[in-house]
Amino acid sequence: MDTVVLVIGANGQLGSVLVQTLQEKFGIDNVIASDLRTKDGYTGIFEIIDATNLERIQDVVTTYKVTQIYHLAAILSAKGEENPLQTWDINMKTMFNVFEVARLNNIEKVFYPSSIAVFGDGADKESTPNDAYLDPATVYGISKASGENWAQYYFLRYGLDVRSIRYPGVIGYQSLPGGGTTDYAVDIYHKAVLGETYDCFLKEDSTLPMIFMEDVIRATIELMDAPKEAIKTRTSYNIAGVSFSPSEVTAEILKTYPDFKVNYTPDFRQKIADKWPKSIDDSFAKTEWGWKPKYDLEAMTKTMIQELKIYYSQVEA
Repeated sequence: MDTVVLVIGANGQLGSVLVQTLQEKFGIDNVIASDLRTKDGYTGIFEIIDATNLERIQDVVTTYKVTQIYHLAAILSAKGEENPLQTWDINMKTMFNVFEVARLNNIEKVFYPSSIAVFGDGADKESTPNDAYLDPATVYGISKASGENWAQYYFLRYGLDVRSIRYPGVIGYQSLPGGGTTDYAVDIYHKAVLGETYDCFLKEDSTLPMIFMEDVIRATIELMDAPKEAIKTRTSYNIAGVSFSPSEVTAEILKTYPDFKVNYTPDFRQKIADKWPKSIDDSFAKTEWGWKPKYDLEAMTKTMIQELKIYYSQVEA
């Protein structure tokens, strides 16, 4: 039987890249992208889905005989603090809807993304272990920590094969930032290529774990491809790419743009960042399903600048 994949939240920073990769892997007709609105210029099957509507998810799953679901829809950390109760309601309701539809329709696998936002003061800031105590400081982190436990519950109670990764800050050239605390590390490259000064909302020495988009996509698919018996962790896996601060990424950018200027004007997101790890121990993922990152800060910066220069030259043309 063919693998048929439904991606919920396909218009986001991660979803838009993941969909293309899944299309290459499974075929364009075996990937159903979905979001609250259609994406301009999209190639492939696209369905409008409000993931707070269980019946709508069920309808799409039945129509296309879906075998895997990637649930990427969520309100992120910084955006979520603007309306905490709504963030909790949406993040949890959409998760439960996906898990329930998957359970009732015997879906083969579900991917549920978590985040380093699950960590708070109770976790070591350096080399934060996979089994660290979780005391998140944002409603986004609270929802993700709860979601990890529900993922494990659905596996233990119903045998639903839910797999999860705790994403660090994701850096990619394919889309604009989506409202996360680590999104400065995307925006800063755009400003550099455009020749503009960047106003950074974090302190220059605020080191956070980051990962390049290509590594994220590869990790996600490698986890989903791993044999079921290899997956020993049913909450969520730490994965690490490279940790750096705003001043360190600025120094790397200055090698190409020596006149680039950055102003540091920390806002409420600084308090969020201060609660998060500086580096991540991802030994569980490495041991259990062979995870290994490829991009360091130098390689990531080179690729970001190269791709954004191409993008903006096409926009101007």
